[in-house]
Order: sequence, then structure tokens, then C-alpha cells
Amino acid sequence: MIINVRRLLAMLAAFVMATVVGMPDAVAAAVQPINDLGTGSYLGFQGGLYPAGRNTMPDTHRTAGVTRALRVRPLDTTGAPSPNGKYVLLSIGMSNTTQEFCSGDASGKCAPFSFIGQAAADPQVNHDKLVIVDGAAGGQTAGTWDAPTDANYDRVRDTRLAPLGLTERQVQVAWVKVANANPSVSLPATNADAYQLVTQQGNILRALKKRYPNLQQVFFSSRIYAGYATTGLNPEPYAYETGFGVKWVIQAQITQMSGGGSDPRAGNLDYNNTTAWAAWGPYLWANGLQPRSDGLVWDRSDFGSDGTHPSNSGRQKVGSLLLRFFKSSPHTACWFVVGGTCG
Repeated sequence: MIINVRRLLAMLAAFVMATVVGMPDAVAAAVQPINDLGTGSYLGFQGGLYPAGRNTMPDTHRTAGVTRALRVRPLDTTGAPSPNGKYVLLSIGMSNTTQEFCSGDASGKCAPFSFIGQAAADPQVNHDKLVIVDGAAGGQTAGTWDAPTDANYDRVRDTRLAPLGLTERQVQVAWVKVANANPSVSLPATNADAYQLVTQQGNILRALKKRYPNLQQVFFSSRIYAGYATTGLNPEPYAYETGFGVKWVIQAQITQMSGGGSDPRAGNLDYNNTTAWAAWGPYLWANGLQPRSDGLVWDRSDFGSDGTHPSNSGRQKVGSLLLRFFKSSPHTACWFVVGGTCG
């Protein structure tokens, strides 16, 4: 009998996910990425990256994002506009975040397969005014970024920005990818980890604006697939459900800015005075070897021994998704790409 190895691995991944969440294998295997759910639902929660089951943001939010993109400009170290200044794209998050964004060695040099490594080698990227800085670090979960007084912000200022001759006033865009270690309550429980992330990410948005007063845009990504996980650090369904945590905090800002009031979990997300404008960056989750609508899959080889942290191939995969996003998004191309336009 000929064994289809990829199918066998997919079945194994579905079994692992089913074991974690206590649901039948067939149900776990049928879980769809949020961007493929559309108006469908997961445990009663509607899919789509943005409201109404859509993967595109409402026009008003889109326009506001373009306005913020056009405000990204070279600043000197005091935050004043300067033709000789710089603007910083900064990563915020945990071990997976820094591995995908930089995969730095002992000297701090980013690996060529990481996002920063790929961007550095791409001639279309603006290497003159844009500085990409990895602020993420291992073990730095959501709760270590949710207040402006958190030690992480001083660490970024002193060890990531200052050595490059940069200041907090030059940080204008952030990529945020956070999660909590060892989650234990999944949806639809009212105290689910996904709801906790909404509160924490709302706090992070406010903390970022306090530390980086010229911050214009924040792009969120949720976790990659965790169906191969061999530990309780962040297995399924929690990795998948971080996507709803991101969806809901962005939706909270959209709702508030359209006159619907602030969300009780996310808090005040007014991008005119309290936070930066927020949106999805690349959505990274796919159900193992089951191809997403755009073909994205996660092989076992894309992960390290714990099935949670990405291997070099997994880091390269996320790096490529990030690079494609920043080069092509109508909210980033004008400051990320040489000669790029936004709108």
C-alpha cells in the first residue's frame, strides 16, 4: 500500500488539534482560516478579517489608514521633519515574532531568510529613509507590552534604537504579534484567552502611542498554526483563536470611530488622539497541510522540535508574507517601496 505522507501528516495534525480541544477529528480538521470563513462562523463567531464577514476594511477606515500612511515621513531624532531624517518600522512581540522578523545571531545580525533579511536584499525596498528594527524578544508575551512603563519599552529604546542613532520619536509604524503562554480557556467561554487578548492589545495600542508619539499605523498578525505542538505553550485551538483576538480589537476601533462607542474590553481606541490607526498585517494561520484559499499550508518541517516555534523554513515563510504585504498594501507601499504609492 502506498502511503501519502502529506495526507498522513495532515491527519496527525488534526488528531493533535482534536486531542487539545476535545472535539472529533473531523471537526478539528474542518476548522477554516478566518479569512476563508467569510460570513460563516466558528463556534458562532463570524469569520472574515473585518466586520460583516469581509476581508476588506470599511471605506472610512481604509481612507483613514491612507491618510496615516501619507503622514509617515523622515524625522530627525527630536521628531521634527527633516530631509535627512528616518522613519522606523518596529516589531513588537514574543519569540515567534523576533524569529520571523529577524532571527538574529549573537552579533544581532538578522538572518537572510527572515523578514528583515529579505527586505535588506530587495532593491524595491526604501533603504534610504526606512529603518526596520526588531523590538520583539523571546518570552515577551502580551502582558509585558501592555503598559507604557513596561521594561520592554526601555529595552527597545536603549538596546535596539539608540545603537542605531534612532529615538522613540522616529518610530512611526509597528508590527504587533503577541500571545499568552500556556493558555487554558478557549472560546466560546466568556473568560477565553482570545477575549483577554482583546483587552491586552487595546492596552498595547495605547502604550505604543504613549511611547512613540509619532506612531501612525499599527499592523497586527495572529499566530501561525500550532496543530503540531508537543507542549502547552500555545497549542491549538488557542493559536487559531488569537486571530479572533486581533479581529475583535481592530473591529472595536472601527466601531468606535464610526460612532458606536468604545468597546468594554478594548477600551478607548480613538486614532485621532489616543492610539495609532490599526489594521491587519498578513494573516498567518492555515490548517496544517490543508491548503488555504491562497495556497498557504504549514508543514511539520516548518516548525522546530516543539511544533510551536518556526524552523528556518517557517520563518522564511512568514518573512515572505510580511514582505509581500508591506510592498503591496495600499496603506504601506508609499513609505515602504521606492516610488510606491498609497491609496
